Amino acid sequence: MLEYILLGTGFGFPAAVQPGPFQAFLFARVAANGWKQTLPAALAPMISDIPVALVVLFALGRLPGAALQALRLAGGLLLIFLAVSTFRSLRQRAGPAPPEPKAAPRTLLEAVLVNLFNPNPYLGWALVLGPAVTKAWHQNPSGAVALIASFYGTMVATLAAFIAVFGTTRWLGAGLQKGLVGLSAVGLAALGAYQIIAVLRAALVP
Repeated sequence: MLEYILLGTGFGFPAAVQPGPFQAFLFARVAANGWKQTLPAALAPMISDIPVALVVLFALGRLPGAALQALRLAGGLLLIFLAVSTFRSLRQRAGPAPPEPKAAPRTLLEAVLVNLFNPNPYLGWALVLGPAVTKAWHQNPSGAVALIASFYGTMVATLAAFIAVFGTTRWLGAGLQKGLVGLSAVGLAALGAYQIIAVLRAALVP
């Protein structure tokens, strides 16, 4: 159980702070309407990911064990790649430019649509969360529930904190922003190594 809680928590934080379309939306929304009105947007991933998760889990449930292990290995490699890319981006990062307020979506529904067309949830569920949840469900369904709950709990809480801090200080300082991105890169690298090691152990230990 603890393994899945740590996995969900460890992936939820980087998913929340990694730069992407949804994070850009949050910057624009806070700049346009303030952090209090933007706060409900932190719940958008929980809503937009429902169809993504259902489709991915349905497909993964029909795959043989070897294919699931291959997906877990691919997910581990993807996380390592994202960690390396994130570390490299720190050298070029100089803080976000203020977005144009007129481009900011104004409703939670629009926030859901922004994330629904974001490729990150699809990659995350297909290569990381999906295989992990499928494995947990076969071993202990409560472990799968704990993984999902810890992932979305961490992600929503981090996004909410991000919105509040960004709104009250107007713009995150470059040093703090780099620190958050660097921390997420370390987390991605650790999770990627964990997935790869788990797959190799499963292949080598009968």
